[in-house]
Amino acid sequence: MGIIYIHVFGCRSSLCEGEYIAGELISLGHEVTDELTPEISSAVIVTCSVTQEADRKCRSLIRRVRKILGDDGILAVCGCWSQAVDSNTARELGIDILAGSKGKNILPSAVNDMLQHGREFRDLRVNDIFSISEWEELPLTSTVIHSRAFVKIQDGCNHFCTYCIIPFLRGKPVSRPTQNIISEIQRLIGNGTKEIIFTGIHLGIYGRDIDTSLADLIRNVAKIHGLKRLRLGSLEPFCLNDDLINALSECESFCHHLHLPLQSGDDGILSAMRRGYTAKDFVKVCENARSKISSDIHISSDILAGFPGESDTAFINTLDIMRASGLGRVHVFPYSARRGTVAANMAGHVSSSVKISRVAEAISLGRELFTTYAKRFIGHDAEILIERGNKGHTRHYIEAECEGDNNEIVKAEVMNFDGDKFMCMHRD
Repeated sequence: MGIIYIHVFGCRSSLCEGEYIAGELISLGHEVTDELTPEISSAVIVTCSVTQEADRKCRSLIRRVRKILGDDGILAVCGCWSQAVDSNTARELGIDILAGSKGKNILPSAVNDMLQHGREFRDLRVNDIFSISEWEELPLTSTVIHSRAFVKIQDGCNHFCTYCIIPFLRGKPVSRPTQNIISEIQRLIGNGTKEIIFTGIHLGIYGRDIDTSLADLIRNVAKIHGLKRLRLGSLEPFCLNDDLINALSECESFCHHLHLPLQSGDDGILSAMRRGYTAKDFVKVCENARSKISSDIHISSDILAGFPGESDTAFINTLDIMRASGLGRVHVFPYSARRGTVAANMAGHVSSSVKISRVAEAISLGRELFTTYAKRFIGHDAEILIERGNKGHTRHYIEAECEGDNNEIVKAEVMNFDGDKFMCMHRD
């Protein structure tokens, strides 16, 4: 039936959706690959629209793939960029099947049907994304693209940060039924999966629409026999309440890593961003996690530099809070105006040169903080899940290089840290 190329842009929720699509296509008898070669006969692209640069990358790959496929191959796209694109533009780009934030559950069968009956443009999108309140089930039985399993438990967002377009593309918050999550994890474990990562667009509000909570889910999942590792995707700081912290501290399989986006350490900017917390709130959340979960928990974060109105003092406040929070790995992004968001029309936009300077300074501090955090593990043993080519991650989510077979959890001594990853020696 030919080889179907799959590429995933964006967040871990998109990765999970890509895994589902790949698994379904395989079950329908197709071969899938994540390598873009002349041998591919069709393609599925899971798109992202978090920034206008993300939009550009999606369009660029779509054009490139269409050229490789020629006149006969089927090109299907889905995801956030696809939700907003005009259908005429999609046709001009050579897209055959257009699914948005919803409709991924029927995308594989649509691809299969078109491969059998020939190319004919199909638009599977739901135009009013906010009209959807039911969970779209995308069950996984095994992983195809990654050795770790990304399990999507939540979709949509109602927070509406002033710089973010995603709530308009993903719709309102919807939670996956608890039993469906548990059943999927049991299937994945039965097929050899060692690590589960919960993903969602606004993960921390899981369960609010179905009378439960993320803390309750953690407690239920902790009882699953054979679960070796559990991680959480990005979690908004105000969602890490005492109940969730207690649930995580009691869960033996929970890996000691949390990704809490700070974005800014200045209260004025945080308010303008509509983030829902102060700088002191963020520091306190980090302190609570270390006090109740583990003193060595790795807290990674995101910084958005150059938001409208960000003064030199406001940026210095951000650097100060990065230090006060004891962050590990930090991802730093320059603010870019996103059409359709409140922030795009705010006064006080920061010049490109200033943004570039601030990004560089925040990255430098982030590397310093991450190195300081990581070096505490040198000379100690670490448990590493080997993912590909003798590389994997420790339970604290630090990349490590060590001898071992794919999908094997090995015990090793941390010998060195090169600024990005551990060099480890396997213990027999």
